Amino acid sequence: MQVRILGCSGGIGGALRTTSMLLDDDILIDAGTGVSDLSIAEMTAIDHIFVTHSHLDHIASIPLLVDTVIGMREKHITLHATRETWQILKKHIFNWEIWPDFSVIPHEADPFLRFSEIRLGETVMLGTRRITPLPANHVVPAVGFQIDSGNASLAFSGDTTTCDEFWQVVNRIENLKYLIIETAFSNGEIALAKTSRHLCPSLLLDELHKLQRVADVFITHLKPGESEEIMQQVERDAADYNPLPLQHGQVFEF
Repeated sequence: MQVRILGCSGGIGGALRTTSMLLDDDILIDAGTGVSDLSIAEMTAIDHIFVTHSHLDHIASIPLLVDTVIGMREKHITLHATRETWQILKKHIFNWEIWPDFSVIPHEADPFLRFSEIRLGETVMLGTRRITPLPANHVVPAVGFQIDSGNASLAFSGDTTTCDEFWQVVNRIENLKYLIIETAFSNGEIALAKTSRHLCPSLLLDELHKLQRVADVFITHLKPGESEEIMQQVERDAADYNPLPLQHGQVFEF
């Protein structure tokens, strides 16, 4: 199994891309602006999109990707999300006002974009790959994901703030190898982090103290213009966990 980081920034500008991961060649985990780095052929190969939550930096490329490949595929694309997230996307994106409703095109009985509901703790099996929604605590309904190859697992927090339930599940992952966790703000913006339900380095440290497994820790969703400051604080506060910044184009094989 291979996971390639298409985008991992909290914003855009220059080479910065927002959150998206490509699992093998047919699954997206979130679909932020990082999807734009894929060729049309690579986009055409996408069969499944798993969505952590409805915020634009995680879903921005879904409408354009679907519109781009609709005439190049015979098979539908399945969008895996919580029912709450799907309802937000239907109301605010696929509503004919912002974008055509591909969940009823070419017709409702056999749409090009099909919704598949995910629920916390219920694993989706795609071949030998196991994708399980994890608890998250954000300002809209949200989840993280465990991606399990059978040999090892990658846990992705999605957007979240303090969440004891997340760690209770992660600590039960016996084959945990990688942990990707957000830290969107610096310590100087802790009030904003709490209001928007994100993490800053001091809150991250509190969360990492709950980790009872050994894992390689990567930090994602850094705010543009503050990434160096945030990582300096993370590396100082959480040095015992050897955290590294997640990189655009980084590849995990497990």
